[in-house]
Amino acid sequence: MSDDIWRRTDRGDDSRDTGEYGTDFGSDFGKVQFADDPSSEPAISLSGDTGELPHWTEPPTGEVRSVDDDDTDVWASFQTPSQPTRRSERLVIGSDPTGGARTPTADVDGDPSGGYDLDPSRDITGGTVRTGTGPVRRSGPRGPRGGAGRDMPTAVATGLVLIAGFILTVMWRPAAVMLYVVAVVGLASVEFFSKVTEKGYRPATFAGLLACVSAPLAAYWIGDAALPLVFSFGFLAASIGFLGASSIQSGPMPNVAITTMAMTWIGLMGSFAALMLRYSVSGSATPHAGTDTLFMVVVAVVANDVGALVVGSSAGRTPLREWVSPNKTAEGALGGALASLIAVVLIGTQNGTWNQMSECLLLSLVVAVMAPLGDLVESMFKRNLDVKDFGSLVAGHGGVLDRFDGFLFALPATYYLMLVLQPWA
Repeated sequence: MSDDIWRRTDRGDDSRDTGEYGTDFGSDFGKVQFADDPSSEPAISLSGDTGELPHWTEPPTGEVRSVDDDDTDVWASFQTPSQPTRRSERLVIGSDPTGGARTPTADVDGDPSGGYDLDPSRDITGGTVRTGTGPVRRSGPRGPRGGAGRDMPTAVATGLVLIAGFILTVMWRPAAVMLYVVAVVGLASVEFFSKVTEKGYRPATFAGLLACVSAPLAAYWIGDAALPLVFSFGFLAASIGFLGASSIQSGPMPNVAITTMAMTWIGLMGSFAALMLRYSVSGSATPHAGTDTLFMVVVAVVANDVGALVVGSSAGRTPLREWVSPNKTAEGALGGALASLIAVVLIGTQNGTWNQMSECLLLSLVVAVMAPLGDLVESMFKRNLDVKDFGSLVAGHGGVLDRFDGFLFALPATYYLMLVLQPWA
């Protein structure tokens, strides 16, 4: 369409070229100049340092416009290399390993712990990470924690009550000691299943509790031959129970795994106390071997805890495993080992079973190694769950599992040491 029709809008059919600038379209658009309209206005041109623009058909000259020194380089911020992201030097442990609301995401280096937002400087078992070179002040479950620390008078009183109750059962009969053991294993299992359920797991609690309580009873009644049957049925019950779940979202594998963990850690390892007591049942050829051995284990573990507390709080400098619990030190472990040796030698001279110095040395060595390991393993699990204690039933000590964690590792080792040495011979 020709643009002449626009010119005719204002000029009419007989419009003339008056030589004026553009075409007047009235108040709506004003004057508009078309390409073929005559005009006295100068052509647009660029002048200055760059000169006139070359025609588009001419080859490029390659010249670049000069930049004054005071001009701002707007691209400088994009050309500056960025600092690489540094990974944390400390392992950060999460609190919801089941993949719930706080699922971790791996960082650029593939570290799956990068998604957790826990403060790595905080000891969730009750202490504070050592940052200097001075002595470590024990502030976990075995020592004071400043203003919010453990109530030592209450802890001592509770410990004395527990020891007194155990001594009374030992003096009465092995069956009474057996009830004491079953109560400890059962309560520790309840605490464990309650805490992991609180943290997002869905274990087969009924099957797990039944297996944990049945294991020491079966061991005391039949012997170690009954333990494989108990835990086989426990695993079957836990696994089959998840077949009734509506979908895979029930998490059968991690939940069966954590149920089996409780059965092994608490039920199986606690059952070795019952296996010891079998050597003191009615009609046994060694009527005091079982109760004597279990009593020696209790004395050695308690002495180890006290010695580690005293030495570690006053001279502890080298953490055994700082990321697990910076308050458990190598110096404290040596103090606990010395205390165990002294206690075992003193008590061993008063019974008719562990009365040889070589036997007492080996027993104290086994307890000095296994009891701290049991304590560290429990602290590791608590750190993973982001809890301070598994329970609060034992005043001043936390829960039953917190109080008897060292025994769970010391019992199996002592039982097999007893079988090898046969100190009653």
